[in-house]
Amino acid sequence: MIYFAHRGASAEAVQNTVPAFKRARELGASCYELDIHLTKDGALVVHHDYSLLSTAGKDVHIKDVTFSKLQTCPLQNAFGVERLFVPRLEEVLPVILPGLELLNIELKNDDNRYPGIEEKLLEFLRTQYPQILPKILFSSFDYETLARLRMLDKTARIGLLTRAFDVSAALRLRAESVHLNHTRFTPDIARECHENGLKIYLYTVNEAELAARLAAQGADGIFTDRIGMFL
Repeated sequence: MIYFAHRGASAEAVQNTVPAFKRARELGASCYELDIHLTKDGALVVHHDYSLLSTAGKDVHIKDVTFSKLQTCPLQNAFGVERLFVPRLEEVLPVILPGLELLNIELKNDDNRYPGIEEKLLEFLRTQYPQILPKILFSSFDYETLARLRMLDKTARIGLLTRAFDVSAALRLRAESVHLNHTRFTPDIARECHENGLKIYLYTVNEAELAARLAAQGADGIFTDRIGMFL
């Protein structure tokens, strides 16, 4: 089984922040997951939602503001008093680089909300972090985003993130994995994936007993907020 630190060690630190990824590494993580957006001035930033409403209490949409504006919106921190902000991707990567085996970057780009984000991300990685590009698994709920990424890079590692399992969609993308909510998973899905050379990764699993049952049913990996529990 592969255990992805979901948004870092997000049960112990503010999700998708530098401290969350530092904590995941301290706990022994070598596989991580994070989410990418694009600011108005073209900065690649790590955050889950399109707006800061649930994380900073402000209905500020990332696509509409500059990175400097994001730095005026402290994230809510239930774990301490440290003031934390939405980080750039370039702040997070050095934290997880030591011992990195696999990084799942989820592109948040429903309906092409961030035109050009695929090219921007690939160019950044090729120029700034070429050594980890083979260790990156790109995913998105937006199929067209992944299709554009595949057009830009024939060798990119792709994971189809989906709410409705369709093995043919993954095969059209030449994906290596399918990512699915664990509540939608069945042993038949695992069997169909494996028959077609695909891995199946499930989110978000925070109980050891559940993880063991999913593994026995054919899951190849899980995304977990409680990475320390599995390492």
